[in-house]
Amino acid sequence: MSLKEKLGAIRARHEELASLMSTPNLGGDKFVKYSQEYSSLGPVVEAANEYEKALKEKEDLNEMLDDPEMRDIASGEMKEINKLIPELEQKLKLSLIPKDEADAKNAILEIRAGTGGAEASLFAGDLFTMYKGYAGTMGWKFEVLELSETDMGGYSKIISQVTGHNVFSRLKYESGVHRVQRVPETEAQGRVHTSAATVAVLPEAEDVDVHINPADLKIDTYRSQGAGGQHVNKTESAIRITHIPTGVVVEMQEERSQHKNRAKAMKILQTRIYDIQRQKLDLERAKDRKEQVGSGDRSERIRTYNFPQGRVTDHRINLTLYNIDDVMIGKALNEVIEALITEDQAAALATLES
Repeated sequence: MSLKEKLGAIRARHEELASLMSTPNLGGDKFVKYSQEYSSLGPVVEAANEYEKALKEKEDLNEMLDDPEMRDIASGEMKEINKLIPELEQKLKLSLIPKDEADAKNAILEIRAGTGGAEASLFAGDLFTMYKGYAGTMGWKFEVLELSETDMGGYSKIISQVTGHNVFSRLKYESGVHRVQRVPETEAQGRVHTSAATVAVLPEAEDVDVHINPADLKIDTYRSQGAGGQHVNKTESAIRITHIPTGVVVEMQEERSQHKNRAKAMKILQTRIYDIQRQKLDLERAKDRKEQVGSGDRSERIRTYNFPQGRVTDHRINLTLYNIDDVMIGKALNEVIEALITEDQAAALATLES
């Protein structure tokens, strides 16, 4: 299908959706579905209109060039339009890239210490600080849902909720194994050690995304415990929810209220089940498309933070930055994420054009 044919089909569907949304007695679910699709096609139609308007202006200017009295004016405007058309064409092509329906969603960010013992748990804490700082630069809200602190002051696990504009579209590139190379404070010989932490970014599920049958849940309550196993609450406020069909288990004991722990546990459970459904769809779609940058394979080493050399290297796109301090406070993380987005778009465009 040519670009012109694609645009014609999109315009026709956009107009059809506008008509469908005005149907009398249209159910709420259908209206939401139609309006979401209508909104998603809007930027494509707008980009197409701008591009075609520029092409029409170029045609008009070509005619003016034949007029001796208008030639000088037309010549100047022609330079501007020739510069604008490739930009509008690129904007149009980018708008045609299939959108990930989860891009606009909030995210659940899970950080777990990997290989490396105490140093890995300290690095997990450093990653937590980095993402919290980055969320601040983006104007996002960052809330800790669950954390497990170690004796050394690090974390074996931290789960956070990040809310804001298009959170998942940017954080999704962070899923994978993050490796750190540095001299631990406990290392008397000054030798560089390597340890790792795993990051998983899941699109936060909404009630309309996944339906959980209460009959499929096994819910246990128990007393919350602190470090070393001591009880920190005399009531059974901690919650363990097991989703029997998938085997997904979520435990929550951060709050003193059983009701609050249950609500947080259900949010994480919904999100994990939604992620399982998305991965299944992604596997099916992968048969018909080229592999894209940042597959999200959590066994994949995606980035190395080398403190002695002051560098951060993202192995997926061979990008190296020498401002590790700014990256670790979240200030410069956007440089890495922007580069990943650009590479992802380039791969998607190559697939689209082929």
